Amino acid sequence: MSSRKTASGVLVGLVAAGTAVGALLVDAVLPETARQHMRNPRWPGHAKFHNAQYIVMSAVLGGLGLRLLRSPHGDPDHNRVMAAAIVSVPYLGMYGAAAFPGTALSDEEFGDSPANRVGGVEDNLLSATVCLAVLGTSLALGRRAR
Repeated sequence: MSSRKTASGVLVGLVAAGTAVGALLVDAVLPETARQHMRNPRWPGHAKFHNAQYIVMSAVLGGLGLRLLRSPHGDPDHNRVMAAAIVSVPYLGMYGAAAFPGTALSDEEFGDSPANRVGGVEDNLLSATVCLAVLGTSLALGRRAR
């Protein structure tokens, strides 16, 4: 396997691993951000249900991406591209969710929290953009030579 394809697989693997554990850490474990999500006493049970659904979905998609990358079956190039597509779903979903009427990137009570912005950019969209850029870079690196 070429070094470019190896690098491509490593990049997809990093995003897949982050996807598998990231939502759990940010939404339920890390105190500063968990208090805005699963540990927010103002959130109704149904909102927490959907947040938990996102946590589980992200873990499953990240795990599937990692499994595809390590699979001894099928074409490794195809598996890598499919892993990147699967792992991109939660990040594309963030953009889609932000487009729905009545949604917000953060609750009003936490709008000024430094945990919600990095360099003035909202962290959900920043993390989604970075992950999608890394996945795009991995696909460019792994392209077959013509």
